[in-house]
Amino acid sequence: MENTKVKAQRSQPDAPQWFEVGSNRLRLFHQPAERLAALVETLDAAEQSLKLFFYMFEDDRLGRMVLGKLIAACERGVAVEMMVDSFGSNGTPRKFFDPFIGAGGKFRIFSPRFSTSYFVRNHQKMVIADDRRALLGGFNIANEYFNMQEPDDDGNPVDTSWEDLGLAIDGPEVANLASYYRVLSDWVYQQNGNMRSLRKMVRQWDAGQGRFRWLLGGPSNRLSRWAGAIKKDLENGRRLDLVTAYFSPGQGLLRRIGGLSKRGGQSRLILPGKTDNAATIGASRLLYGYLLKRRARIYEFQPRLLHTKLVIVDDAVYIGSANFDLRSLFINVEMMLRIEDAGFADHARAVIDILQKEAETITPELHGSRRSLLNRLRWTISYFLVNTLDYRITRRFNFGSGK
Repeated sequence: MENTKVKAQRSQPDAPQWFEVGSNRLRLFHQPAERLAALVETLDAAEQSLKLFFYMFEDDRLGRMVLGKLIAACERGVAVEMMVDSFGSNGTPRKFFDPFIGAGGKFRIFSPRFSTSYFVRNHQKMVIADDRRALLGGFNIANEYFNMQEPDDDGNPVDTSWEDLGLAIDGPEVANLASYYRVLSDWVYQQNGNMRSLRKMVRQWDAGQGRFRWLLGGPSNRLSRWAGAIKKDLENGRRLDLVTAYFSPGQGLLRRIGGLSKRGGQSRLILPGKTDNAATIGASRLLYGYLLKRRARIYEFQPRLLHTKLVIVDDAVYIGSANFDLRSLFINVEMMLRIEDAGFADHARAVIDILQKEAETITPELHGSRRSLLNRLRWTISYFLVNTLDYRITRRFNFGSGK
């Protein structure tokens, strides 16, 4: 993957704070150092169990550090289980995990062989400690998500991290996520690669009906709970604030976003201006004209590669692994946590306010200047590709975003 090197000049928000929602404490981590500290603390503090799933787990500085902490947890008697996606982690040799297995850790790969489920990727990211504390978001176990690179040749600090977001949850609600992990683990150990049973798992998972809803997405012959929940919120809501790395929804959700202004509502979208996957920017720009005509406010984030996944509709906050594209909504296995709390929604919007200050406003004039015949052709092809192929495949295509 390519990294865009930027001198370390991030906007510094207030220190992360805990929010009480029900009997649970929530904390957002915006800065890479904060995410890293939360990850290390979660791994080091586990006393009984650790459960991890990551789409990508790289053999790099961060990956070796995390693997070492998992081995240390095994050695102090913690039951540690980890699963990774075969496609997302295909650049990491299997032997990399052997020391962890040798220390007593349980390790499995999601859909490791070609089967009917091979092109359905498990895009989730989660760490669960003692079934009491969890850490989730858009980040993988790789250097670029945590700014784990070395200084430049002159010894100056270089910010190579991607813009991302993590959420820590401490409280009884984590038991529901741990329950889902056991369901997923059972599938991987017993029916790995069986598409019919995977669809059944996605369809039958109970997300809950309270202020916390664990919304599972994935292949199904009907709307997943994640897709269904966001569809309903957009139909009834009046304010949308969205940050996503990949934005290429289908016509149904696109119309619902555009329909907010007809009801006197508003929408704000923070999308990438830089990416490791140019096709995703092109796919997004194909949709700008429709949204701008319906008074959507669109911004392209400039300083770093954008990987954040955050959606807020009125008082409902969605955070987890899913982008806002057809693959994340209807194909990949994803987990999005929906939290309904006005105070927490305001706090999450403050993070989006920070990103907006570092983003370029997309006006109808700017979009019109980019909308040449060649660019529209590129954007159309990009939209088709990113909604059908895995991200690690489309990353290899160089259609360009059409600046």
